[in-house]
Amino acid sequence: MVSDSWNPMAKTKGASLHIAMFPWLAFGHIIPYLEYSKFLVQKGHKISFISTPKNIDRLPKIPPNFASSISLVKIPLPKVDGLPQNAEATMDVHTDDIEHLKKAYDMLEPDLTRFLKNSAPDMIIYDFAPYWLPEIAAELGISRVFFCIFNAWFLSFFGTTDVMINGSDPRKKAEDFMIPAKWVPFENKVAYKLFEINWMFSSAQKNASGVSDIYRAGKVVSGSQAVLIRHCHEFEGEWLTLLEELHHKPFIPLGLMPPAAHVSGSDQKNETWDFINSWLVAQEKGSVVYAALGSEVAVSQNDVTQLALGLELSGVPFFWALRKPAGSSELFELPEGYEERVKGRGIVWKGWAPQMKILSHDSVGGFLSHCGWSSTVEGIVLGLPLIMLPFLVDQGLNARVMADNEVGIEVPRNEEDGSYTSDSVAESIRLIMVENDGKKFKNKAKELSVIFGNKELHRSYLDNSI
Repeated sequence: MVSDSWNPMAKTKGASLHIAMFPWLAFGHIIPYLEYSKFLVQKGHKISFISTPKNIDRLPKIPPNFASSISLVKIPLPKVDGLPQNAEATMDVHTDDIEHLKKAYDMLEPDLTRFLKNSAPDMIIYDFAPYWLPEIAAELGISRVFFCIFNAWFLSFFGTTDVMINGSDPRKKAEDFMIPAKWVPFENKVAYKLFEINWMFSSAQKNASGVSDIYRAGKVVSGSQAVLIRHCHEFEGEWLTLLEELHHKPFIPLGLMPPAAHVSGSDQKNETWDFINSWLVAQEKGSVVYAALGSEVAVSQNDVTQLALGLELSGVPFFWALRKPAGSSELFELPEGYEERVKGRGIVWKGWAPQMKILSHDSVGGFLSHCGWSSTVEGIVLGLPLIMLPFLVDQGLNARVMADNEVGIEVPRNEEDGSYTSDSVAESIRLIMVENDGKKFKNKAKELSVIFGNKELHRSYLDNSI
């Protein structure tokens, strides 16, 4: 139970609160914030949803019954050197340029402060990046809550608030991050691989904003009265207890916020879906592997080539949602004659794909994923085993936990540079999709889907968060 001493809702039970939302400039963050906003509106509260003009314009259409209670607030993103023109989200820039996006985000501080002074919300819910915001909100008498869209093991891996803020992590070398953290009192396999931690070290050194992500998150946790987190007690729940011990404040799980697996009939009258569905219907039940590495993973041309050849070599029917590289208008090149060779057995889809509809289809039997937390939840909700190719930030840690739970396998890679071969991709796909050994992973994924896909359970977490 959370005491009334920090909880503004305890003072105004039954009253409508004005709550400001301020997510980081990535759609993997913006969408969960929008979903939670819709939930709060259903509970009678009013939302000011704050982002930049282009991001607001790219939001999914707000349902009419919510529209009057969600105000979309546009704050122009300042121009900074190194940030491409019209880039306002991580999907608009190459991974190496995200440092400039953070610098521009920090420059939203004066306009955001002005908005908060003028509109006087009761509470602000914010992301990991605005390390300067809790202090401003406190001075204005606004209640402060951090909504962490990552899960509990990821945040736990970086230690106490003091360690995060003061840079006093005893781990200094890459090798130190390749074993579980010493402050975790239970057995676990949450650790980075060499290529992942090397990327994080090099990314931290290139920092136009002058503020590290770990420091940002530490200041945000420190300055918040409570933390909302996309996690649940039924799966790896001991990490939630650990977080409260590390940070000495309430961590309130929101459940896994599973998406709707099926959409309304009106949504299905869509030419794109009609084409995809007709192809899927022609495949055998559970035979198709769906491959998608998210919209923001910085893969190289060689990564794409090896994945393409691996999908071909596997002999397994596949649907591959191949996105443009972040920050580029150019598509990746496929091997010469590739689409002709895989015609009928595989589809390379080069635009936006309705991921949950595809994953929900009876013909899909496995998910080749980058292991972002949202995608991981989507796959396990539907009981699909995972073929895992993690790249950035939390993805590797998610992959370790999922592998430890035996719901999937990681594609073997070069430990130093993270490269993989078409053979390793093909063998991993076949193990999960075709071979007898794959049954274990399929069964485990179905077992775990009972938790991940329990809508009533996760709705109760949202209800309890109020």
